[in-house]
Amino acid sequence: MRSFTKQVFCGFAAFLAVLSASFCAGDETPEKVLLRYKFEPGQVLRWDVTQQGNVRTSVSGTTQTAETVSKSVKVWRVKEVDEKGGALFEHSVENVDMRQKLTGRPEVRYNSQTDTEVPVGFNDVAAAVGKPLTIIRLDRRGKVLLRHQTKHNKSVPNQGQVTIPFPEEPIPVWHTWSFPYEVTVNLESGGIRRIDTRQRFELKEVKHGVAVIHVSTQVLTPIHDPAIEAQLAQREASGNVRFDVEAGRIVSQQMDLDKRVIGFRGQASSLHYRTRFTEKFVGVKEVPSEEKQASAATGRSRG
Repeated sequence: MRSFTKQVFCGFAAFLAVLSASFCAGDETPEKVLLRYKFEPGQVLRWDVTQQGNVRTSVSGTTQTAETVSKSVKVWRVKEVDEKGGALFEHSVENVDMRQKLTGRPEVRYNSQTDTEVPVGFNDVAAAVGKPLTIIRLDRRGKVLLRHQTKHNKSVPNQGQVTIPFPEEPIPVWHTWSFPYEVTVNLESGGIRRIDTRQRFELKEVKHGVAVIHVSTQVLTPIHDPAIEAQLAQREASGNVRFDVEAGRIVSQQMDLDKRVIGFRGQASSLHYRTRFTEKFVGVKEVPSEEKQASAATGRSRG
């Protein structure tokens, strides 16, 4: 009997030891990772971008739906890299294939690579393809130091982030950080109102050298007007970004939005946004080493 009791006690003690070890292992502080963008002078980086949108609007018993799909190639041409690793680059769109369908109207399509005629409404898009749209200086943490919108960019100036801003120090998994910014909305009275928002980031995991970061947008200013809600709705997409830690660049991302606003134009009105934005890195073109050295020297002299 004593022998049996001793065996049970020893077995239970071993079980507790294993259980304790597993809890301790789970409580260990995750390894920290330093997130930084990396650039080389003369690099040409490309991403495939797809934007899909479905907007359903109901006002006074009439419902209309607008469906859009746009596929394009985003390009960053690195002009200079300074001593701290920050870069000056040109942002452009190399080509675009898009279509738009509105209720009661035929679908309109435009492909910059195959179409010689530009449909009405797509003129600004066609004129911008292949042209530098924005000149940007970015530091290694993703902070915008300079932004210049060229004459080819007819869109409304965007003062938000160009890419994810990273924390100053190495961070563990589940670490969160945020970037506050202000947006303006139009009022029915003709004025504007400033709204405080922030993007929230969370490092979900790091596997095989790729960091997965969850991104969401939060509206901080209390909103009680559906008309203002409708203008902010498009900014509230959320999703995951995959960042190659060694290469120092975003390799893919997907942002989704499914938002409904009731009463934006009277009690019987409604607005339903459903959008998806995806981006996938497709390659980088390097330049000869002598051109890199010349570009780097230019960056140092200006830094």
